[in-house]
Amino acid sequence: MQLNKIPATIVTGFLGAGKTTLLRHLLTQSQGRRIAVIVNEFGALGIDGELLRGCGIGCDESGEDNGQLFELANGCLCCTVQEEFAPVMEQLAARRGQIDHLVIETSGLALPKPLVQAFQWPQIRNAFTVDAVVTVVDAPAAAAGRFADDPQAVDAQRRADDNLDHESPLAELFEDQLATADLVVLNKLEGMDAADVARVEALVRAETPAGVQLVHAHHGQVVPELVLGLGRAVEDVIDARKTHHDAEEDHDHDAFDSVAVTLAVADRDRLIAALAALVQRHEIYRAKGFVALPGAAMRLVVQGVGQRFDSQFDRRWLPGEERASRLVLIGDHLDGPALQQELQAALDA
Repeated sequence: MQLNKIPATIVTGFLGAGKTTLLRHLLTQSQGRRIAVIVNEFGALGIDGELLRGCGIGCDESGEDNGQLFELANGCLCCTVQEEFAPVMEQLAARRGQIDHLVIETSGLALPKPLVQAFQWPQIRNAFTVDAVVTVVDAPAAAAGRFADDPQAVDAQRRADDNLDHESPLAELFEDQLATADLVVLNKLEGMDAADVARVEALVRAETPAGVQLVHAHHGQVVPELVLGLGRAVEDVIDARKTHHDAEEDHDHDAFDSVAVTLAVADRDRLIAALAALVQRHEIYRAKGFVALPGAAMRLVVQGVGQRFDSQFDRRWLPGEERASRLVLIGDHLDGPALQQELQAALDA
């Protein structure tokens, strides 16, 4: 008996757009679907993978690894397709009868097109089809004009600073993620007025192929049927979707640094204030991690994009688990030890 191809949904979007939050919602509302997940982290702490384990993915009822969750942290998927991605896909292909759907969460730095083109390789094409490319957009950031609304102004600002690279890939990356989309999720709409939402919709539609649906979301909550099972077979049409990087044989994101800091945190509000001040002094695009607060039985998740930071408790600390506060900072020209010292000094002041 010939098995059907496994449909794969690729979830892309810029740093902090809410991809993991969307994926957590899909998994908790899976309605019996057997979903495998590939998470492409940018950084070594595995925060996104750990957040997904919090809703059951990756572990069976006894808590043992069930082979559903694969974490790739050695570079963005679009740059490491052959080395990182293909071997995992071969493992999943061998389990085709046990998987109903595959969801791939790319890092915020990944270009979707090279990843989709990997599904044209015979060893992958025989077992998988790209169900859809879903691009998650941080609507407040887009409304504020970061990386898309006025890319010329962003580039001019960066070029004027001798301490920064003379090339800013952020606007082009954002546009490439939209140019390859089959569905766009406008996320974080809570608190936005109708005029700002309409402005973001116009911005997005200017960069997406004709007929791409825009879905509104609050806190990444989207009905699974809108995201899974679209049946687009994107690998067959991806070559016709034009992006900024079509002429490049290879690409990298060396302009981005990812550093891990370990802190002693006594107060949540003081930490958020210290992080908000830190990103004003340094080129930090994204912050995320777990925090152990004194006397708190639960783990605090902290995530930030630009000046906006969110924090919430996600689960109890496990018996024997090290209660430590660790954050990943993603940006340009970051010095991990110096940032850790600066943050700790602010927390101790």
